[in-house]
Amino acid sequence: MNPLSVLRDSLYFFRRHLPNILQLCLPLVVLEALLTQLLYRQMGDQASPAYGMLVSLLFYPLYSAALILYLHTRSNGQDIGKRDLFARALQLWPQLALLILISSLLIMAGLALFIFPGVWIMINLVFAEYLLVLRGLPVVQSMRESARMTTGHFMRIMICVVAVLAPIWLIDGLLLMAFPEPSPGMELAMDSLSGFLQLFSTVVLYRLFMLLEGEAGA
Repeated sequence: MNPLSVLRDSLYFFRRHLPNILQLCLPLVVLEALLTQLLYRQMGDQASPAYGMLVSLLFYPLYSAALILYLHTRSNGQDIGKRDLFARALQLWPQLALLILISSLLIMAGLALFIFPGVWIMINLVFAEYLLVLRGLPVVQSMRESARMTTGHFMRIMICVVAVLAPIWLIDGLLLMAFPEPSPGMELAMDSLSGFLQLFSTVVLYRLFMLLEGEAGA
């Protein structure tokens, strides 16, 4: 499992299916960014980041599950309509939202102690969403199985995650330097772009997930 090959294959898939991924996920990403922006403007500068997390819990499980299902169906040569993908994603929303909430709290707790425990928890849980969405595992079992799958592959997974997120962080930083006090419209565009680009990590982790499952079943 070469990280460079994983990234190359994932980028090829992402570029090839970009129009469909845009149609599938971008409307919800923009709506999520818009509601988050409106909420913080209403609450003021002292608003807790927890409010943004609650908005994300409303939208992210929907477009994340829909994208995972899209990746899986297209990788298996199936062509399922977006309405059917979202219908299935809506069914999965309660469990996936709970999984994401628990995972986020564990990661934040780890980061609050020291940086490494939070990173370690994050890497151990990277496949939990895929196991819940694609294999139908319950929340806790998905987390345990994800930790089992990542054992012995920490550095390779970490390299892939950093290789995806570092350019996005760089773009975010450059945009903040170019627009230190963005207008509401520009802020919405910047947040939406960042949110959409982060979906590339879903593609990369799906590729890793399938490779590790294949190795385990070989």
